Amino acid sequence: MTAAFIRRLSLTNFRSYHTAQVALDRAGPVVLTGINGAGKTNLIEAISMLAPGRGLRRATMDELAFAEGDGSWAVSAEIEGMLGLATLGTGIETPTTETTTSSRKCRIDRENVGSATAFADHLRVVWLTPSMDPLFTGPAAERRRFIDRLVLAVDAQHSARVSALERSLRSRNRLLEDPRSDPHWLDAIERETAEVAVAVAAGRAETVGRLAGALRTAAEQDQAPAFAMPEIALDGWMERMLPSHSALEIEDRYRELLKQNRALDAAAGRTLDGPHRSDFKVIHAGKGMPAADCSTGEQKALLIRLVLAHSSLIKDMTGTAPIILLDEVVAHLDPMRRAALYDALAALGAQVWMTGADPAAFGDFLDRAQVFEVNAGAVRPRT
Repeated sequence: MTAAFIRRLSLTNFRSYHTAQVALDRAGPVVLTGINGAGKTNLIEAISMLAPGRGLRRATMDELAFAEGDGSWAVSAEIEGMLGLATLGTGIETPTTETTTSSRKCRIDRENVGSATAFADHLRVVWLTPSMDPLFTGPAAERRRFIDRLVLAVDAQHSARVSALERSLRSRNRLLEDPRSDPHWLDAIERETAEVAVAVAAGRAETVGRLAGALRTAAEQDQAPAFAMPEIALDGWMERMLPSHSALEIEDRYRELLKQNRALDAAAGRTLDGPHRSDFKVIHAGKGMPAADCSTGEQKALLIRLVLAHSSLIKDMTGTAPIILLDEVVAHLDPMRRAALYDALAALGAQVWMTGADPAAFGDFLDRAQVFEVNAGAVRPRT
């Protein structure tokens, strides 16, 4: 199996869809066309819910429900994945009078599983959306979230470690608010914080290192030369120490740093040092220029190059290409880059879902794809 793909996608009370089904007769690319607001992004967002996390919009579970429904929603897909044929499903049931929303349920072959993390055994999903366009010029928190999504696609346990770090930092901050807090409690929570912080930093560093290798391979093989080549690195003292120091050494150093900074962090109301403050640095290799200083078009090209390299990395690591979701990407590319993107996707062999308002923007690519028209919550094959 060289590429995971969806055979049938079914939505019930999801976003703008009361009910919808998309049936595919082959594993090739999929194009969704329709006017703005027709529901194209909602459809690929449903696919993104078949991956660990909160999907491409990071929505809360109740936000995904059909406005005129009962608060429940469901997404299911019959897939050909890394373990063969399977049916994946997720959603929430109708909220009860005691709760405003129900917890998310996940099933594989109609059997309950603990979380969407289990879906990663069957397929991986990556995406590029217009909301990611300001990545290089926006706050560092968005770049950390971007890196965590890249890590999550190759290590399904990463989100649990990130969540554990966030909980540990919140616990420490609460203790620091009370000047009478027991120092032994602070010692314990800082020990836990240091352990999980190093694990998070190590996961990010390993993925960024592998991604940098995939980018070098792409450059050596002259893959997709129309897209700028980025140089990438993590900017944080912990990440810089990882290649030359053991995890225990870094944990000890961070634990001492947390202890020394208690008064400073208490005054700030937050922990001022650690991997939750690290940044992801991207440079346009051809110009030696930070991505933040590049043109809008160059930034888009750098993002696309990162997504392509990441998809290749997933394929190399798992033996199966991920499902790729590209929302309104081609409309902002010139004809040369459009053609280069189509060729790169074809070489990767992944099932790619692309959205766009203007069918003409896809040009000859329509001949390679299964095309669907989306209109007011309905999806129909284009004739």
